[in-house]
Amino acid sequence: MEATNRDKLLARINRKDWWHVPPADPKAYQKRGKFLASTFREAEFWGRPLDVPVRVRASNPIIGDEPAIEVELLGAPSVSPGDDSPKMLEWRWRLDAKLKKAALAKGYDSIVLMSRGGYARFAAEGKIPLSIELNLLRESLESSSRSEQQ
Repeated sequence: MEATNRDKLLARINRKDWWHVPPADPKAYQKRGKFLASTFREAEFWGRPLDVPVRVRASNPIIGDEPAIEVELLGAPSVSPGDDSPKMLEWRWRLDAKLKKAALAKGYDSIVLMSRGGYARFAAEGKIPLSIELNLLRESLESSSRSEQQ
């Protein structure tokens, strides 16, 4: 049986190393999930990533770019206050909390976020982008770190 593009993406997600920057808020995981970047360099945007990457075991992710995910989970894309707004981060955290709640209610265990172009290529051709952001909605999806597996 031939694997679908979704199956191929899920296999890639579950076999690769992911990078994480711990949040300042200790309750962030409960509120918004655990965000992972596909590369150390991408994770550095948010601060100092952990030295050891993590592995995950996702089985039912919602996949898309930001507008597609927001439409599927919330019914419409959200409107940001603007990138230079001082309240941008608070708005983003509230949106992430809404997305987590809606995704869990619909039975998803994670959110796979791609760029608009990356998602368009994935949907049309099945090409998996190199840059992916992953939000684990339940901490139980994280398996052991790379060093513990060796």
